[in-house]
Amino acid sequence: MLKQNVCTVCGFIGKPKRITKGNILMELILWLFFLLPGLIYSIWRLTTRQDVCPKCFNPTMIPTDTPAGQKLVNEYGLKQEDKK
Repeated sequence: MLKQNVCTVCGFIGKPKRITKGNILMELILWLFFLLPGLIYSIWRLTTRQDVCPKCFNPTMIPTDTPAGQKLVNEYGLKQEDKK
C-alpha cells in the first residue's frame, strides 16, 4: 500500500506534488550569460523544492497514518484509497 497524505487545508487525500520555485527560463539565461548568478540561482531553486497539495497548492500535507492525519480523515469524512 502506498503511503498517503491528507491536506490540512482542503482535505485532499493522495500523493503530494513536488514543486520547484523560480523559473527555468531565468535559470538558463543566467547560466548562459553569468556563471556565478546562474550557479546561485540553481542552488536556490534546488533548496526551495517542496511537496504541496495538488488541489490547493499549500505545503500542509501530513501522513494519514499519524494521529493528526487520522483525525483529519475522520473529521472530513473521507475514505482512504487502498492502492497497490
